[in-house]
This record gives sequence, C-alpha cells and structure tokens, in this order.
Amino acid sequence: MRIGMVGCGNISAAYLETFPRLDAVTLTAVADLDMDRAQAVAAAHPGVRALTVDELLSDDAVDLVLNLTIPAAHAEVALKAIAAGKHVYGEKPLAAGTAEGQSMLAAAEAAGVILGSAPDTVLGTGTQTARKAIDDGLIGKPISATATMVTPGHERWHPNPDFYYVPGGGPLLDMGPYYVSALVTLLGPVTSVVGASSSTRSTRVIGSGPRTGEQILVSTPTHVTGVLIHASGALSTLVMSFDAVATRAANIEVHGETGSLVVPDPNRFNGEVQLRRLDGEEWEVVPVSAGYQDASRGIGLQDLARTPAGELPRASGEMGFHVLEVMEAVLASAEAGTALPINSTCERPPAVALSLSGGMEAVSGS
Repeated sequence: MRIGMVGCGNISAAYLETFPRLDAVTLTAVADLDMDRAQAVAAAHPGVRALTVDELLSDDAVDLVLNLTIPAAHAEVALKAIAAGKHVYGEKPLAAGTAEGQSMLAAAEAAGVILGSAPDTVLGTGTQTARKAIDDGLIGKPISATATMVTPGHERWHPNPDFYYVPGGGPLLDMGPYYVSALVTLLGPVTSVVGASSSTRSTRVIGSGPRTGEQILVSTPTHVTGVLIHASGALSTLVMSFDAVATRAANIEVHGETGSLVVPDPNRFNGEVQLRRLDGEEWEVVPVSAGYQDASRGIGLQDLARTPAGELPRASGEMGFHVLEVMEAVLASAEAGTALPINSTCERPPAVALSLSGGMEAVSGS
C-alpha cells in the first residue's frame, strides 16, 4: 500500500523511522503547509516526493493518506482524501469533535474506503500481554481499572504548544486516546461516563524554541477526571492532567476478583506487565505473550494494509470514534454536572498473537 503523508511536524519523525521496517506499506510522497519542511523530508528519504497538500490528495501513486496534521485539521484533510478515493489513517484523536468524526465515518463508508485511527500503541506487547492475561482469566472477572497521566504541561518542551490549550486539545484529548483506547482494548466498550474538570491557569509560557517566554491563552480544561462505565460492568477511573508535577501511580491498573494487573504506559508499545494474585504475596512479572514485538508508530498502517477485505483494521476509525465520543462526553459531563450516555460502541479488536512487527498472525476473540 502506497502512503502519502500530510504533515511533517514533530510526530512525523516517529513514522519516518518505522517505515523502512514495514513490508506491507511504502512511503511515496509527503506534504506540508511549509513546503521547505516537506522538501527536507523528501530529500532525506530516497524515492519520496515533496508535493503540495492538494497535489498529494489527488496523486494516483497514493493509496492511503497518513494524516499527521493538528487535530483541528484532521477532518478537513481526511474528508478531502476520502473524496479523492483514498484510504485514510490519522493521528489521534480521530477529529476535534464527534460531529466531524461522524462525518468522516459516513464519508468513508459511502466511498468504500478504510478509515483508520491512531493510537496503534495498543498493538504492542505491553497492552496485548495485559489483555491476554485478562482473557486467560489470570485476574478473574474484571471489576475496575485506574488510568493516570500527570504532567506539568507540554509547553515546557514543545516549541508551538498552542493547540494543546484550545478545544480539541488539553490533557484528555491529547493523551487520553492512549489511555481510553487501552481501557477499551482491555475491558471493552463504554456505555456511560461521569466527568469533572478544572483549569489552574489562564495562560501558559512557552519554555523552548524561538518563542521561548511567549504567553499563550488556555481555553480548555487542563485537569480532567472521569469514571467510565463499561458494557461489561467494569468501572474505570481516569485522571488526565497538565497541572500537576508528577505521580507514582501506575499508568494503568486493572483489578479483578482474583488478581490485579499493572499495565505499562499506553503511550509506549512495550513495557512490563505485573500480576498480583489473590493467593500471592508478591507481584510477579507476566512473560511477554502477545502483541507485535519491537513495534513503533506506524505498525497500525501495516496492520491496516494486511487486514482482509471486509474486516476492520484493529486501529479502526470506529474504535477512534468511540474513544473520541467517550472523551468528549467526559468533558460535557464535567460541564453539565451529570452522567452522560455513550451512543456509539465498537468491538474489541481481535487480539494480536505474539509476532514480529511485520507479522500478521491473529488470534480470534473480541
């Protein structure tokens, strides 16, 4: 599958590093609003052409558009690509809001093209080994989970952090996709949510790059707490913050009737899974037993390219939309002060058997 990448910003480096390791996809073209940036990427990667965005979207040598634009532009670029008959795989979140996400799903279905969405970190050995431990009954029936992400804010390191502090950004829309996608992968879809939120500062100060010292306005919550009620009956508690300094809490813990799991950082593909059994006295390390080994950003493209016709890729638009609706509902619940239902749903994607990143051996089960 021939890939055209739109957006050559910070996140593109991770995808560019992965492409040479993938045998089911190849990068053929790149585009960016800053043509110099696109040309620099093309010059560093033989066989890759630098195009304008419109040229890339209409290029017959592009089968799938990898959309690495800022969240506010996700829908616009995706809809243009779909209208041109291209498959689309976008960075998280799927869109800046559910209305845009719904239009993307409808357009892709009408055009008969595939819509995929990051994060694909859930396909790595960390989350997949934890999922297999749950599916194998090592903790009994799952009861609850906690998911915690705490940082003092991305403006400390990102040279252009403005989009993190406007609607469509914030800790929940930025980092929440990793955590909510992992929770859905582990425990299944969500049926309702309760949320609360706050913002400690109305401005932020850029800490690196040519704009160091510049103040930017904050217009979205920067600390968000939510309770997710899963269709299975399990309850997940979510804490996402750009306001706190640090935490010693596990990124994710899952608790069952007979055991508890520590799940590694869902923003990474690997990491150690730990298990504490009801009749055990110590935490034990769960051997790596599922997932794409040595995976990195872009493995979702490989998974999509190798998905049989008529089936959804694991990192699907439907999954991305469900995660987006959950996050949007948490924010809406925080504003309304009441629980809100989740109207969408999705299947747990098929588990990933332990395999090399280029493999596609799948395990049934959803």
